[in-house]
Amino acid sequence: MVLDFEKKLYDLRDKIEELKKVSEEQGLDLSAEIGLMEKRLDSMKEDVYTKLSAWQKVKIARLNERPTAMEYIEAVFDDFIELHGDRGYADDHAIVGGLATLNGINVTVIGIQKGRDTKENIYRNFGMPHPEGYRKALRLMKQAEKFNRPIICLVDTPGAYCGIGAEERGQGEAIARNLMEMANLKTPIVSIIIGEGGSGGALALAVADEVWMLEHSIYSILSPEGFATILFKDASRASEAAETMKITSEELLNFGIIDRIIKEPLGGAHKDKAAVCEKMKENLVETVTRLQMETTESLLTKRYSKFRQMGEFME
Repeated sequence: MVLDFEKKLYDLRDKIEELKKVSEEQGLDLSAEIGLMEKRLDSMKEDVYTKLSAWQKVKIARLNERPTAMEYIEAVFDDFIELHGDRGYADDHAIVGGLATLNGINVTVIGIQKGRDTKENIYRNFGMPHPEGYRKALRLMKQAEKFNRPIICLVDTPGAYCGIGAEERGQGEAIARNLMEMANLKTPIVSIIIGEGGSGGALALAVADEVWMLEHSIYSILSPEGFATILFKDASRASEAAETMKITSEELLNFGIIDRIIKEPLGGAHKDKAAVCEKMKENLVETVTRLQMETTESLLTKRYSKFRQMGEFME
C-alpha cells in the first residue's frame, strides 16, 4: 500500500525503473542520469521519513504490510510452542502466546495478532482481544512466574473489543486484573509496542519492567479518530488530534512513559523485517539477561516506582 506522503517517492522510483528498462532495451548508456535520479530518491526518502508527523506515523503503524506479532515470534525466538485457551470460556485468536527460547533462555511470549487480509482479520478480530484473550495471557504469565520464565509481550491493537458479549464477560475486569497481577509478577517482563498500542487493550499487556516501542509505532489512550470525536465533535480532525495526543515513540520517551525506541529502516519495519528482528533480539537478550540478575524484591520495587512516578501535577 502506498501512503499519500509516499506517492512522489514511488513515482520517482517508477521513472528510474522505466529509464533502466529503456537503457537495457535500446542499448543506451543512461547510467549518469539514473545515478542522479537515484541520489535524488535517496535524498527525498531521508527528507520524508525523518520528518514524519504524528498522523503519518499512525498510518505507518496501521499498515497491513507491517510485521505482525507472529512474524516477530518466529524470527526472534526459537522452539515456539503455542498454548491455547483461558481455561474458563474460550480461546481468543486475537492473542497468541506460549513457550519459547531466546538465545537459550526459556521465556514466555505473548502477542496481540492482527490479520493480513479480511479473512484472517475476522479470525483475529482485527487484533482486538476479548476478555478471554486477556485471561489467557494472564494464565500464561502466572505459569511463567511459577517456572521463573521471563515474559515478553508484543502489543499491536487498536484497543480491546467493545462488543456486547465482551462486556457481558467482563472486559473491564479482565483488563484491570491484568494490570494488578502484572504489577506483582515475580519474574521479569518486557513489553514492546510493535504497531498500534490502543488504550487499556494495550496497557493490559504493558505493565512491565521495561516498555519499548518500535520507532514508527504509536501508544495512546484511544484512537485519534475517537479522540477527535470526543474533543472536537468531528472525527475528520483525527490528524489534528494525533498531534495533540503525543502518541509517537519520541514524545513518549521524552515523557518517561516508555524506556527504549527500536529504530526502524527508512519507511518502516516492513521495508527490512530482518534488520528490525535482529535489533529486537539483540536488545531483548541484553535486557532479559540483566533483569534476571535482579532480586525479586528489587524487580517489584522498581516496577512499582516506575509507574508511580509517571506524570506531573501541581498543587
